[in-house]
Amino acid sequence: MFIQLVCVGKLKEKYLVQGIAEYSKRLAPYAKFQVVEVPDEQAPEKMSDAEVEQVKEREGDRILGHIKPDAHVVTLAIDGQLWSSEDLASHIDRLATYGTSHIVFVIGGSNGLSDAVLRRAQTKLSFGRMTLPHQLMRLVLVEQIYRAVKINRGEPYHK
Repeated sequence: MFIQLVCVGKLKEKYLVQGIAEYSKRLAPYAKFQVVEVPDEQAPEKMSDAEVEQVKEREGDRILGHIKPDAHVVTLAIDGQLWSSEDLASHIDRLATYGTSHIVFVIGGSNGLSDAVLRRAQTKLSFGRMTLPHQLMRLVLVEQIYRAVKINRGEPYHK
């Protein structure tokens, strides 16, 4: 299985980089795991709706450039499905069982995801209605992917 995380922006905080590196290392025996960072679009703080859409489209083009046609795409979106850790594990297991060996999780930039990226996704996932920093969300997602793998293998991590 190949699990890829495509996200907008560069991770800067050392503690988050270390946390993601730890879970990536833990995932290595179970799946090939890769984090791809695409550059965020430099934009002013205050933008019109049209400018926000342009930013999302440019970031979206960068994201889509890293997604292979056969990949199953899961976008993180506040209006996505609310799953438990067991639900995520079941989803990953179902995909692997039925021949989808490449899963891509996508975290957009601060303005969200473009319509093109949302249309490409087969699944929209939400971690709740709270807004979290995108960098922190990366760590939470990687931990949950690791937890899902451990659940699927029946190994003692998830309690």
